[in-house]
Amino acid sequence: MNIRKGNPEDMESVLGLIQELAIFEKEPQAVVITVDDLVRDGFGENPLFHVFVAEVEQEIVGIALYYYRYSTWKGKTIHLEDLIVKDKMRGTGLGSALYSEIMKQGKKDNVRRVEWNVLDWNTPAVKFYENSGAKILEEWRVVQMDEAGINSHLEKL
Repeated sequence: MNIRKGNPEDMESVLGLIQELAIFEKEPQAVVITVDDLVRDGFGENPLFHVFVAEVEQEIVGIALYYYRYSTWKGKTIHLEDLIVKDKMRGTGLGSALYSEIMKQGKKDNVRRVEWNVLDWNTPAVKFYENSGAKILEEWRVVQMDEAGINSHLEKL
C-alpha cells in the first residue's frame, strides 16, 4: 500500500470512488461533479481541496479528501469531506491508514480540530471513529441548503 498526495491525473479514479460512495450511501444520482471540476477545483491557483490517495498495485483503492475551514472558536481546522475505500479493500487497514494520514496532516498544520460527518446507520464507521478517540456530537445537526433551496430563498427576497 502506498499513500501519497493526489494529482490531476488521479481525478478520474477519485471520481470513480466518489460515485462508489454515493451508491453505498443510497444516493447514486447525487454526484454531479466531473473530472474537469475536480482538476480545476483541486489543482488551480487557489485549491479548494486536497486529497490523499491510497494505491495497491498501481490502482487507486482509497482516498481521503479534505479542505481547510476556520472556526470562530478554534481557528484553522481541517474538514475531512470523504474517506472512501473500495468495497473490496475494506477491512484491510487501508481506511485506517488514510485516516491517520489526515491526522498527521492536521498535526503538521497545527490545526486545533479535524472534523467530518458520518451517517448514523454506518455503524462500522461510527465504531471505528469512536474507537479512535473521536467524539460524535449527537446534539448537533447537519444543515444544508441545496441549489433549489438557495434559488427559492433568493426569489423570496
